[in-house]
Amino acid sequence: MTLELSTVPIEKPDDLNVIIGQAHFIKAVEDLHERLAESSPHLRFGLAFCEASGPCLIRRSGNDPELVALAARNAESIGCGHSFIVFIRDGFPVNVLNAIKEVSEVCTVHCATANPVEVVVGQSDLGRGVLGVVDGLPPAGFETPADEAARKQLLRQLGYKL
Repeated sequence: MTLELSTVPIEKPDDLNVIIGQAHFIKAVEDLHERLAESSPHLRFGLAFCEASGPCLIRRSGNDPELVALAARNAESIGCGHSFIVFIRDGFPVNVLNAIKEVSEVCTVHCATANPVEVVVGQSDLGRGVLGVVDGLPPAGFETPADEAARKQLLRQLGYKL
């Protein structure tokens, strides 16, 4: 047996957030759609799921055709069984992440980010699997007191802290 490693860059505009994970059953497509839709009436989203048995189709759903198409293209590029990808606009992962993790078919969430991201893929004789992600850039140094003040101000501007 051999294992070949590669990375798959995620295609996304800078203004979108992406959530990448693994689920175990095609029912996840509908359950993820329902959880995302009920999280906010303003949230725009598209999702795709790579089925790992039977017809092995890329299942997709969402309330924004552009984001559904983007999710489908990226799912095809990743090409790993039981992986899913969600793109969101007009909302943040912090608003939907717990709801996604509570979907009974969801096994794991690899990332939830607006950063540039690459999926680390392992390919064996059986197929392809997500081994992890590269999410954003490496640290540039330690937070200074000014950086800390800016972080706290931003969280309050966004309404996440009082």
